[in-house]
Amino acid sequence: MKRPEPIRLRLYSRPGCHLCDQMRREVDELLADRPHEWEVVDVDGDPELTRRYGETLPVLFVNGRIFARVRLPRLARRLRLLRAADRKEEPLRTGLA
Repeated sequence: MKRPEPIRLRLYSRPGCHLCDQMRREVDELLADRPHEWEVVDVDGDPELTRRYGETLPVLFVNGRIFARVRLPRLARRLRLLRAADRKEEPLRTGLA
């Protein structure tokens, strides 16, 4: 049986961001039974990312699509996360040229 592809997660964050740490923990719990890979991007390392996301962290992309800003959805968060993960993967859209 073919193993499912890992869910690609990209979290825009910064060091010391407690909301970012909390979101990552919550997503890890929600996806504990599914393979997933994290890429954590420090927005302070890029002036354009700082401008774009600096005041609205964390920002979570699932398989290249934005999923959440600041907090995960309150209602049906696991169902929503799994639906987002089941969508066809797209190249990551950051809105940057």
